Amino acid sequence: MGEAGRSGGTVSVDALLVKLDRVRETGQGRWVARCPAHEDKRPSLSIRELPDGRILLNDFGGCGIEEVLAALSLEFSDLYPERAIEHAPRECRPFNAHDVLACIASEALLVVVAAGNIAQGVMLTDADRQRLVKAAGRIEAARGLANGER
Repeated sequence: MGEAGRSGGTVSVDALLVKLDRVRETGQGRWVARCPAHEDKRPSLSIRELPDGRILLNDFGGCGIEEVLAALSLEFSDLYPERAIEHAPRECRPFNAHDVLACIASEALLVVVAAGNIAQGVMLTDADRQRLVKAAGRIEAARGLANGER
């Protein structure tokens, strides 16, 4: 397996991306490209590189991973680097931090609007007060998620 881009039986994500057409980055360590196993009008192959070097592939066009790997002349083992002897499991959070922060921002905005209304002498309805209690609960739940609580 002396191909360029390989080390220890694995292929680097850069070497994999070079083999694909219409590659577009969609986020840190994430790309989409045309699937090499079928005629793709639009990119349907999702590529993700995990922090430990593993590469995940999924074709939303319906091709199985075996078909995609065969079209790229790769094997499953090429997508997974050898594990270090002292490999410690990573902490995995059930929610994306961005999503949690977006929720907090939305709830905080609601609290600010309510506080502004109160400052101007506007009386809150029972429904407004119930919604503020719900906002406080959501913010507390987000704090718990940030601390790894479930």
